[in-house]
Amino acid sequence: MNSKPTFLILLAVVGAFIGFPVFGGANNPAARPNIIVILADDLGFSDLSSYGGEVPTPNLDSLANHGLKFSQFYNTARCSTTRASLLTGMYPHKAGMGYLSGYAPEGARGTLSYLHERAVTAADVLSEAGYFTAMTGKWHLGFDRTPPQERGFQASLVLPAGGVYFPDQPPFNKRLKGPSKIYLNGEKMAISDPRLGDNWYGTDLWTDWGIRFIQQARQSQQPFFLYLAHVAPHFPVMAPQETIEKYRGKFMAGWSKLREARYQRQIELGLIDKSWPLTEISPDVPEWDSLSQQDKERFDHMMAVYAASIEHIDSSVGRLTHYLEEQGLLDNTLILFMSDNGPSAESGPNGVAAGNPLGGPDSRLVMGQSWASLSNTPFQLYKHYTHEGGIATPLIAHWPAGIEKPQNKGFETTPAHVVDILPTLVDISGAHYPTIYRNTEILPMNGVPLTPLFQGKSLSRNEPIFFEHEGNRAVRSDKWKLVSRLQGPWQLFDMTQDRTETEDLFADYPQIAQSMILQYEKWFQRDLVDQWIGPARPDSGGFWEEKQRRYDHRPSGNPTNQEH
Repeated sequence: MNSKPTFLILLAVVGAFIGFPVFGGANNPAARPNIIVILADDLGFSDLSSYGGEVPTPNLDSLANHGLKFSQFYNTARCSTTRASLLTGMYPHKAGMGYLSGYAPEGARGTLSYLHERAVTAADVLSEAGYFTAMTGKWHLGFDRTPPQERGFQASLVLPAGGVYFPDQPPFNKRLKGPSKIYLNGEKMAISDPRLGDNWYGTDLWTDWGIRFIQQARQSQQPFFLYLAHVAPHFPVMAPQETIEKYRGKFMAGWSKLREARYQRQIELGLIDKSWPLTEISPDVPEWDSLSQQDKERFDHMMAVYAASIEHIDSSVGRLTHYLEEQGLLDNTLILFMSDNGPSAESGPNGVAAGNPLGGPDSRLVMGQSWASLSNTPFQLYKHYTHEGGIATPLIAHWPAGIEKPQNKGFETTPAHVVDILPTLVDISGAHYPTIYRNTEILPMNGVPLTPLFQGKSLSRNEPIFFEHEGNRAVRSDKWKLVSRLQGPWQLFDMTQDRTETEDLFADYPQIAQSMILQYEKWFQRDLVDQWIGPARPDSGGFWEEKQRRYDHRPSGNPTNQEH
């Protein structure tokens, strides 16, 4: 890849004299920022205390309060698909990951189960620009076909697909024989390998090795890009017992009262408008007061484990930022924090809580629809779906040297999407996004740089934001959102008046709706979206019906009503 034209050097020199900020180019390594992207797994929109949660997250809150915190940032509703978009700047189908790693139906255009050769990753692009590139955590992008060391990462400690929290943990997938495997720079080893240390907890392990890789970059005098992809708080949710015990008894008020409290805090924080109604919890979820004391204690224990896992994510961020500050690196390091999808309601209303002690290496904890309804406050639906509960995530951006933060600024309300991350990294680093890479023609990115927002300016986007996962579809265009579930009708919502998606305006604004449907159809064909062939999920997004059936997901398809 070629570096930016030499006029960037002249621009930097002029900028230094007249006092305006300039993002460093590839020919000016001293000015280029370091980059850390932190991805949580299945974290809900309201789980951080800066987004309304009751679990204290002081380190993330500090980054949010001294940087930018986004109120309308979107992911793609699922693990692999968000990871693909984050690293490539493309919608997942276009990058080859229209679904999870491991699923590639015959004849698919964009559901290939790996990142194909016409997509480059952030690590590819930044390593060519002189960055030291490293990754720790969950890969989930087709490890057999495209492991991280073959997609630009010079150093890595990764799990192919997550699921591991402790070194003595049995395989989460019962079909696996022997202990789970982890890969250090491509070398396969057991999770109990002594090179990883003793008695580690996964969230801390990824952070420790992330710091180690930063030290390698420092030794080679290179700016660094660290992609830190946590396993937490994805099922089977686990955490150290001493942390879990801190939260026992703190959730005995139940999901409905705690959800109402989060909703009120979100209004006070300015995250949501008080005119947006709090969505109702699914009728499948039992009323808290109808539960026995034993069941209440069981559910409280489940949430205590989840809270402990969030605390460890936050404390690991604190250790990382403390290290950066000690080394004099914090001011010129862009830190981005987000989640890969909405909270998991998989396993239905009651969740799964098995094993003793709960949250330990021999346990199995799946939060279920009840507590997911708390995590997604104030929205409806969850992971898998393209309603707000499935795709809305916190985004925190912290970069003292590069983000102009007005006094008393609240939330950044501009809609943005995970496809915008790589364009942002290219922009701030002065890297070059290629048209040809390894003798292969590269597809263009879909996203746009977020850097104008870093500078207090407005963001320009020349087309809507699009979504498709498992036949669930959506289009976000300015204040309008068009959305439908698999086999369901299109709905239209005004997101300035009703972000919780309670009042369908399709019949009131048919021309707007039809225009957005046409835009979706064109995108569907252009960006390699496949017709979804698979079962409809229950509201929880939980385990699929045993009897699968085919569904003809035409771009404008609506099996019940073509008009609506």
